[in-house]
Amino acid sequence: MSSIKEIAADLGVSSATVSNALSGKGRVSEATAERIRIRANELGFHPSMTARALKTGRSGILGLVMPDLTNPLFPRLAQSVETAATKAGYGVLIADSRGSVEDQGAAIQRLRQRGVDGLVIVPHRGTRPLVKALPTAVIHTPTDPANTVSSDHTDGGRKAAQALIDLGHKSFLLIGGDNSSQVQNDRIRGMISAIKDVGHYQVFWSNVEFPDLVKSADAGVTAVLTTSDLVALRVLSDAHQSGLDVPGRLSVMGFDDLPLGMAVRPMLSTVEQNVTQIAEIAISFLQAKIESTEPEAEGVAVKMKLVMRGSTAKPPPSQQGELK
Repeated sequence: MSSIKEIAADLGVSSATVSNALSGKGRVSEATAERIRIRANELGFHPSMTARALKTGRSGILGLVMPDLTNPLFPRLAQSVETAATKAGYGVLIADSRGSVEDQGAAIQRLRQRGVDGLVIVPHRGTRPLVKALPTAVIHTPTDPANTVSSDHTDGGRKAAQALIDLGHKSFLLIGGDNSSQVQNDRIRGMISAIKDVGHYQVFWSNVEFPDLVKSADAGVTAVLTTSDLVALRVLSDAHQSGLDVPGRLSVMGFDDLPLGMAVRPMLSTVEQNVTQIAEIAISFLQAKIESTEPEAEGVAVKMKLVMRGSTAKPPPSQQGELK
């Protein structure tokens, strides 16, 4: 069976360097660490988690609590967290709260009972889970005081609205998916901050009421801003069924850049989250907490990227975006 000493001898480095590279500890250059990981994989070597736990008093496992894995955004985030954790030398146990506040609390408790070294929590909308005596990183939104790292959702909403304003739109529908979501409220807030001095807008929440697109278009609305690609896809479907051309009559903007947005026609303009960077910051923060070193500042807001595709265009000449 392969050992750390064998890998060290093969690569001409010390056993301590191999151990540090495989555990994510110490100062090992990324190039050297990558050579060591590749050789370890070639030899089928995997550090014993039991031995590590006995030596350090830690399990080498992190818990990840997700709000609802049926939402296409969250599996991508979970994968990014798992990748970042693996690079740092941790395994990950994932618990899905299935859109339930009660299940979220139960999921946190189960992971604690499993002896995880720390938790990454993406909170269920409208909640602020507090975990005592266990290192925790929260991925939510900058306006949440408990937030560790997140996308800058307010700025993302502002960018989405400004892109359509720059195209010449002045009358908007803003459609959120759930008014209890702090993330979605922050996105709406960012949209309003860009529109309020230059145009007109109406806000709808689809969990309460979905707008009549034909009535809105007849009243002069030329653009629809949504808080998620899922809501935007419903807008595209309703517009198609109602005979409203997108983007000829209505421009539609999504949020989160889900793969589904590339599968429809026209392809969906949207705002992209950098989930890889968010995951890496969350794991780095959590690792520092676990190892009792100084973590980077909490409340990091990662900028979002505007992605313009075929669902947005200039308003038609016959409609200048003014509400009648």
